[in-house]
Amino acid sequence: MDTPTLTISGKVLGKSQNLFSSWQMSLPEQPLTLAELLAQIVRSEIGSFQARQTDARSTKVLGIIDIEAGVALGKISSGGSDLEQVVDVQGAIENALQAFKDGFYLVFIDDEQQEDLTADVVLTDRSELLFLRLTPLVGG
Repeated sequence: MDTPTLTISGKVLGKSQNLFSSWQMSLPEQPLTLAELLAQIVRSEIGSFQARQTDARSTKVLGIIDIEAGVALGKISSGGSDLEQVVDVQGAIENALQAFKDGFYLVFIDDEQQEDLTADVVLTDRSELLFLRLTPLVGG
């Protein structure tokens, strides 16, 4: 049996290209509010970021495929980076919630717009969440 997941994607209003590559996370326990769901998504992304930072600290032996991929991206990295960014988890959650309140992005779950951070959300075994970033008018 498949593990229930939530697929997360992002778009910018008026652009055909996705904001980021879609990704999945385990379906959170319910009931939960939209604010709680957004907080869990932020925590998940911070966890992934921290895992990438840990991985970047490890020195790797590069093969020809790794080098060619690095050349294509314009940067070849063998790890060993000691650049560590500390993330304020609570601050990141507060920023995400404030941005929602300020109308910088909309949230759709299974094609239904979510408008209330305090309302319970209904997720199914294969729910999809879309972040739709709104672009402000120039000069307005």
